[in-house]
Amino acid sequence: MNEHATHQNVAMVTGANKGIGRATAEQLAALGMTVLIGARDARRGEEAAGAVRAAGGDAHAIVLDVTDPTGLREAARWVAERFGHLDVLVNNAGITGSGRVSPLDALDQVPSSVDVNMVRAVFETNVFGLIAVTNAVLPLLRRSPAPRIVNVSSAAGSLTINSIPDGPLAGLPTSAAYSPSKTAVNALTVQYANELRKDGILVNAADPGFVATDVNDHTGDLTPAQGAAVVVRLATFGADGPTGGFFSADGPVPW
Repeated sequence: MNEHATHQNVAMVTGANKGIGRATAEQLAALGMTVLIGARDARRGEEAAGAVRAAGGDAHAIVLDVTDPTGLREAARWVAERFGHLDVLVNNAGITGSGRVSPLDALDQVPSSVDVNMVRAVFETNVFGLIAVTNAVLPLLRRSPAPRIVNVSSAAGSLTINSIPDGPLAGLPTSAAYSPSKTAVNALTVQYANELRKDGILVNAADPGFVATDVNDHTGDLTPAQGAAVVVRLATFGADGPTGGFFSADGPVPW
């Protein structure tokens, strides 16, 4: 008998109790995957998992704070005991901070308003948290016949797009936290892809687009489901799929 004939694909999505993460979990479950709903708040995670189950999917809530190393080890241990492997990791959890930078005023010498502690907090979740989660579950991903990692990034992390005068992001406030954190996510995506290529683990970054979520007070022009579509596509690439790339629904995004 084919050893993979009864293999159940298991996906973990961080920050999955709402927004893009939840929509991603719903879509992966609709494809037949067992989905682990990562959330810091146990009640909210269970509510999201319950909604997925009510829609006919297989979902389980898992308490997951990406800044808590002890909790991450416990979560990985639970996944190992319950399922024995992990096929898909979606690193979606993230925060924005205020992140605004006031340029130095040449006349009044007003210093930048960057709050270094806020920047550290954003990087702790968006960058160091991504590393911590990925490293915690890598042994489980290596047990999968087709492991995939998707890092949820943003066009705001593109140095190319951000550096275009009067470009598509020119109207956004400058950011010392969120945008640089997503640039770091893109860099980590490349490094993990290079490291894990030999193991057959495809690692890519997704730009969901301007999605209406709590992050932007629901002003985005895309629904969470629309934003999640590219994440799901990267999570389900075949063996011949790319690795180390940055993609939106329209295709590759410039670094």
